[in-house]
Amino acid sequence: MYVLLFLAVPTIIAVGTGFVDESGSFTWHTVAALGSPEVLTTFANSFWLSALTAVVGALVGGLACYALLGARPDGALRSAVDSLSGVLAQFGGVMLAFAFVATIGIQGMVTLFLRDVFGLDIFEDGVWIYAMPGLVLPYLYFQVPLMIITFMPALESLKPAWAEANATLGGTAASYWLRIAFPVLAPSFFGSLLLLFANAFSSYATAAALISQGSQIAPLQIRAALTSETMLGQENLAGALALGMILVMAVVMLGYSALASRAARWQR
Repeated sequence: MYVLLFLAVPTIIAVGTGFVDESGSFTWHTVAALGSPEVLTTFANSFWLSALTAVVGALVGGLACYALLGARPDGALRSAVDSLSGVLAQFGGVMLAFAFVATIGIQGMVTLFLRDVFGLDIFEDGVWIYAMPGLVLPYLYFQVPLMIITFMPALESLKPAWAEANATLGGTAASYWLRIAFPVLAPSFFGSLLLLFANAFSSYATAAALISQGSQIAPLQIRAALTSETMLGQENLAGALALGMILVMAVVMLGYSALASRAARWQR
């Protein structure tokens, strides 16, 4: 009942509006707008932003997970990282946007410190944080902790007996990682990578708080279709854009489910 009321019904209503015009009649005109240059550019921006932050977040988070293998599972360091990752993975929206503006914005704390103490104007042109490049750092702020949460169980599933068998048979550390560890971890790693991509692709609040003008990514273009005073009569375009996002998310999550089921065989 919960899934029906809060997921299925809103999705059907949102997508259904993309197939009707202002009079309520069925039309393909709004859905055809998905092929317009403006919409394609917006989806391309969402793709490269999501892909970039997903790849960087997966690599940094994966290295952090590898480093944590040397820490005691019940130790203070591991507990602190697990707790922080759980909190920071959900830290976004207006709070995260304000944190970055207050830190490295035009009048940010770090910006003023570097200027007054060292004479450096690294972040002096703080306008960049309100454009597409400015979304990369805030997105990585929650992508890396999410990677730690999702990938750490896979690393912990590596059995010491596999490394011992590799060494007994004359294998090296390189052969262990290339022929044993990496094939076992690959489904989990790429599954986590897809999850990070989906997380960034669907993020709205942080981008909405930082970018008040323009519709550089798909969620912001949906907002513009619903609220912009210059796009009157195109409210149903939001439904078509939602359909495009749902199709992308469906493909990504199907891939994630397939990889997750494959990885589960080694974690039992």
